[in-house]
Amino acid sequence: MDVLSGYASAELNIKNSRFLAEAIPVTSQAEARTVLKAQKEKYADATHVVHAFAVGNNAEILGMSDDGEPAGTAGRPMLDVLKGKKCTNILLTVTRWFGGTLLGTGGLVKAYGDSAKAVLEAAQFHQLTSRRFFSFNVSYDLYEVAKRFLHSIDALDIEEKFEVAILFEGHIPSGNAEKLSDYITELTKGSETVDLSEELYM
Repeated sequence: MDVLSGYASAELNIKNSRFLAEAIPVTSQAEARTVLKAQKEKYADATHVVHAFAVGNNAEILGMSDDGEPAGTAGRPMLDVLKGKKCTNILLTVTRWFGGTLLGTGGLVKAYGDSAKAVLEAAQFHQLTSRRFFSFNVSYDLYEVAKRFLHSIDALDIEEKFEVAILFEGHIPSGNAEKLSDYITELTKGSETVDLSEELYM
């Protein structure tokens, strides 16, 4: 299952109506609702702010709204495009500024579906993987060797804090957690251990 790596946008102009499509990473239904509320406040001058979202490890939580457009002409085609992409943890919004020409139900379905496709084509995705957060300390003389090892086992979001010792924090693929734990215990001759979180899906 793919997840959205970051914000993306695309814009279409159809018969003088402006359609601004945006893809925003979210991790829960509650977050999707919060972001949607902010979008509606941001675009208070728009005619409609239509949305569709998918969240959960298997995109099992889905939602959408036509936001005043005729039933089934806006949120549904966007959600269908989203489901076809097989991605999760994503909120799509399409903000419309009416340009004076009615598009008809078929025209609306196409406009909102095409807007959703355009923003998904512009967006970057990555594979949803199981990771664990890690943190450990090493002495300054072990800094380089510990850093090299972290890179060799695909650690991500690495942060370093230089204090009495050096604190490393970040995320690691769940399958490499035990390898990291064993390595640091051996490297520090048992004086340091690795703190690991429960599995997180990111």
